[in-house]
Amino acid sequence: MKIKVIITGSTGMVGDGVLLECLQNPNVEQILLLNRKPYGIDHPQVKELIHSDFNNLSSIKEELMGYDACFFCAGVSSVVMSKEEYFRLTYTLTLNFAKDLVAINPEMVFCYVSGRGTDSSEQGRVNWAKVKGKTENDLMRLPFRAVYNFRPGIMGPTKGAKNVKGAFKVIEFLYPFLRPFNKTYFLTLAEVGRAMINVSLHGYNKHVLEIQDISFLANNNQ
Repeated sequence: MKIKVIITGSTGMVGDGVLLECLQNPNVEQILLLNRKPYGIDHPQVKELIHSDFNNLSSIKEELMGYDACFFCAGVSSVVMSKEEYFRLTYTLTLNFAKDLVAINPEMVFCYVSGRGTDSSEQGRVNWAKVKGKTENDLMRLPFRAVYNFRPGIMGPTKGAKNVKGAFKVIEFLYPFLRPFNKTYFLTLAEVGRAMINVSLHGYNKHVLEIQDISFLANNNQ
């Protein structure tokens, strides 16, 4: 079986790494990059669609039909951002996007990149963790074929990625030395991408995927 996937956030490091893994995977036959600014790629498997308003997909509905999975890698940091703005860009935008998408492709698998330490109870003191937890919980209530929430920790960038910036350049250099000492905390973006592909093809018995689950899915073709 081959799948057609939508990827958001490819102009960021996570989406960029997931895209590069999809391009190398024989089970992915078609990729739609849905971004608010151009990634810039010329590849026979890839179509790029620029859309400024992720809160409303009605004007591009026809172009989103027929896809098997969405790898939602778009996201923002909570650093130097008000609680209200972080909620709007993390919860409200993601849920509005997903609600529109499930109406178009109800048989789709939706993979959401959350983060290690996300608070499923929505009751803790850490704001970003509560917001991510609420986002995960409400995504799982939508009638997709399946929703999988990915909670990676530190991720090693993919070689050749275009969008590795700041501290992640240091992580890229140190990663080969750090991972052997703590395989339960460090992942590569290639592993995150492979895990998304494999869970879309074969499913999994959990819908909140911690680092160990992501590693298992990445390294075991079911």
